[in-house]
Amino acid sequence: MSTSATTASKGQNLYSLLRQALKGGEYDYTQGSIRKAIVLLAVPMILELSLESVFAVVDMFFVGRLGENAIATVGLTESVVALVYSVAIGLSTAATAVVARRIGEKDGNGASHAAMQAILLSVAVTVLISVAGILFAPHVLLLMGASPEVVREGTPFARIMLGGSVVIILLFLINGIFRGAGNAAIAMRSLWLASLSNILLCPLFIYGIGPWDGFGLTGAAVATTLGRGIGVLYQCYFLLKGSGNLRIKTSHLRPDFPVITNLIRIAWPATFQFLIASGSWVVLAWLVATTGGTSATAGYQIAIRNFVFFILPAWGLSNAAATLVGQNLGAGQPERADKSVRLTAKYNALFMTGVTVTFLLFAAPIVGIFTRDAAVHQIGALALRLIGSGYIFYGVGMVMIQAMNGAGDTRTPTLINFAGFWLFQIPLALLLAKGLGMAETGVFISIPIAETAIAVAAVVLFRRGKWKQVKV
Repeated sequence: MSTSATTASKGQNLYSLLRQALKGGEYDYTQGSIRKAIVLLAVPMILELSLESVFAVVDMFFVGRLGENAIATVGLTESVVALVYSVAIGLSTAATAVVARRIGEKDGNGASHAAMQAILLSVAVTVLISVAGILFAPHVLLLMGASPEVVREGTPFARIMLGGSVVIILLFLINGIFRGAGNAAIAMRSLWLASLSNILLCPLFIYGIGPWDGFGLTGAAVATTLGRGIGVLYQCYFLLKGSGNLRIKTSHLRPDFPVITNLIRIAWPATFQFLIASGSWVVLAWLVATTGGTSATAGYQIAIRNFVFFILPAWGLSNAAATLVGQNLGAGQPERADKSVRLTAKYNALFMTGVTVTFLLFAAPIVGIFTRDAAVHQIGALALRLIGSGYIFYGVGMVMIQAMNGAGDTRTPTLINFAGFWLFQIPLALLLAKGLGMAETGVFISIPIAETAIAVAAVVLFRRGKWKQVKV
């Protein structure tokens, strides 16, 4: 066969594989090519989480036209909403681990039952979070170092965002269920729908249309919450009608406390794991606000939005590793699980190398999309360059940590995060920002240093192989 014919054949095979990944459906990830399994899982997961990041970027794009107080409000509120994300991700991690393990064991009924119990648990948790968010929204902004003007303008926005925690948690959780079952395409499409709804609703609710006046900053919160809610309704439709390996039955709706207890056993370290990470970001946002002021906060938050936009695709690859680990451990193939993780980490490192180069070369024009304020632009570009310098290490560490989570070993990554963020990153940021008088620049420098240390620790502990013996 000629070289051109071989190239055409490979291109056709790749196109066919991508179509299969986007279409979704059942596939046995415990057999056959690992590379094919990674592509089938990772492509929809990358697109899913890329679109999740669109929420933050779209909000910042539209809100950026409302002034620095609005930018600061969104940034400070999102720093706290990140704590809600932590609960959502923790519960989702447990659901993915248990559902994937049951699917690997060829126990579809057990997977469906665990999925429904995870939803019941999540709804109970969400009620408490939403009520607290509505009641204490202004106090949260004050605690984060917001000025009186920001608190006055931003309280309605914060109340809606925190009060709407139910759609955040369910969106993450149900997508985690579909990922664990190996049907990442449904999870992807739910985020497509939610993101598209947000993009259409944001300008409508912020600025209005025709004779109808918008709601300004408050409208951004309404649009985002409605967009996520539409995504959740789409998920529930497929979950309840039965999709692939998942078939919800009436019997699954009754609380099963042994199963719920098992989910909690896996979820609480995972939740704490991400609370540790998110909490550290809250401290860093506070440190930037108190050492650099409103302009520094606005610039930092623009940089963080772009950081999140590019880190979530890498998280998509990491989630593919988690599903492959869970299903292959369920099938009694720990070495295949190990090989899957190493190959996924290689792909993630290559992707993140490209992101690092992009941020180092194009930080200024990227930040210029979101603000015309010279002071905000200068700080945002500096933050993006410094934070972006460690992307390769972020990518490898994420794969290793998610792989251990996918195995149900959520405690080891929790310990890694506690040591890396609270015992190292925060003290380092305080030393640089206040002790050495570097202000917000010291905070920016502490991020890639700490993330690199976390990645090294994750690789070392993954290689020890404790995760292969975990039972879920």
